[in-house]
Amino acid sequence: MSDASVIDTRWIERTIQLATENVANGGGPFGAVIVRNGELLAEGQNRVTASLDPTAHAEVVAIRAACQAVGDFSLAGATLYTSCEPCPLCLSAALWARVDRVVFAGDRDDAARGGFDDREFYELFSRDRSTWNVSIDEVRPANATAPFDAWLARADRTEY
Repeated sequence: MSDASVIDTRWIERTIQLATENVANGGGPFGAVIVRNGELLAEGQNRVTASLDPTAHAEVVAIRAACQAVGDFSLAGATLYTSCEPCPLCLSAALWARVDRVVFAGDRDDAARGGFDDREFYELFSRDRSTWNVSIDEVRPANATAPFDAWLARADRTEY
């Protein structure tokens, strides 16, 4: 086994431990860690039911904590390790955080077996919106672009 595989396995084992501990404490079966240059930046456990926050997935919790720890919204150079393949929300959060890599243990089929919607949401995004059970509608007044115009007019804006 290569050194990289040993390191990946070590961090993945930690996410599984976090997820299993979270279940024992009444939470969801998900854990995540953010690592950069071999250093643990943050850990996260699923807090959806504990905090009544549908966005408090383990990966999002870890990303938020890591960003606070490093004082930046970018986690460039970091790896997100997670006990399960990130759902679309978590994958999007990882992309917005600019992590370099995502490594996971269980997959969307394992999550589906546990009663979670990950696989269903991936399948939903591959279908035409007209088939969705939630309506997505655009209402475009004349000033629809005003926030972006204001953004582009600011010379001192922080680029994402």
